[in-house]
Amino acid sequence: MTTDTPPPLPARRGLSTGKKTLLGLLIVAVLGVFGAVGYIYYLDSKIEKIPDEALPSLEEDIEQGFRNILIVGSDSREDLPEGFENFGSFGGERTDVIMVAHIAPDVGGQLLSLPRDLKVAIPGEGTNRINAAFVFGGPDLLVQTVQNNFGIPIHHYVEIDFGGFARVVDALGGVTKTFDHPARDAKSGLDVDAGTITMDGETALSYARSRNYQELIDGSWKSVNGSDIGRTHRQQELLLLMFDQATSPSSAFNLPGFAATFAEQITADAGFTPGVILDLGRSALGLDRGQIYTMTLPVTGSTEGGTAYVIPIEPDATSVLDAFIAGTVFPEL
Repeated sequence: MTTDTPPPLPARRGLSTGKKTLLGLLIVAVLGVFGAVGYIYYLDSKIEKIPDEALPSLEEDIEQGFRNILIVGSDSREDLPEGFENFGSFGGERTDVIMVAHIAPDVGGQLLSLPRDLKVAIPGEGTNRINAAFVFGGPDLLVQTVQNNFGIPIHHYVEIDFGGFARVVDALGGVTKTFDHPARDAKSGLDVDAGTITMDGETALSYARSRNYQELIDGSWKSVNGSDIGRTHRQQELLLLMFDQATSPSSAFNLPGFAATFAEQITADAGFTPGVILDLGRSALGLDRGQIYTMTLPVTGSTEGGTAYVIPIEPDATSVLDAFIAGTVFPEL
């Protein structure tokens, strides 16, 4: 069993054919005004790029026909907007979120979360939690660690920090979610009432970071999926809600501004070129939420030498990794 089993993600409601057609026409019209190709190069110019020599471990061959993108959310506080009072003042930078994503031709979008306390062998550094790889050797050592431990070839690297995530949410006009109960986390600063709420960037970040998540149920505050595994579920849920918002017809005319904000807030490998951006954008536009599948590597808690880790549950973890690497449907666990 995992240390914390999150509830299933909310039912995926795909866009109807008519809505997808309308969205496509709106986006084509908007990009036509801006000049599609020129705008892609404009977006590319806003992305901070990591030189090839700093990321030599990225794979160049795309054997399965899809690109695996390592997505990292760092806990850097350096770029936090003014007024964010619940995120501490820790120096340095660590990986708060580690995910691998791709769009597989026969399945759709797949997103695999790797818990940050996952026990791994870090090249040249021995055994440690996976988030230590970034501290020891930055993006390239993290890429090596994922590839060596899980056999997932990594073709691209994309990183965003706390402040960047909040700004992207705000550029979307917020993210709407229905809370069945009032929810809070004193450490992350989350404090919301029950009902349908449009979360701004600060609230969404508090929700994504929550490791002490509580709900007011029958008059008392109860811990609900408060561990790191529960948090990966909330992070995945937020990404799906953001996808819903970004691909809704009502957001089509905000697309240029949102895309520019997103580009300004990320750091990516030098190979994340305008051609790659255009290819990924076209593929994503062809998806609806019902074609995006999320999974967290199945793990359980373990303490070794006084250090708390999570370790893979077998054979479930291998089944999940095999499906992701091949681009086939995730197993039902």
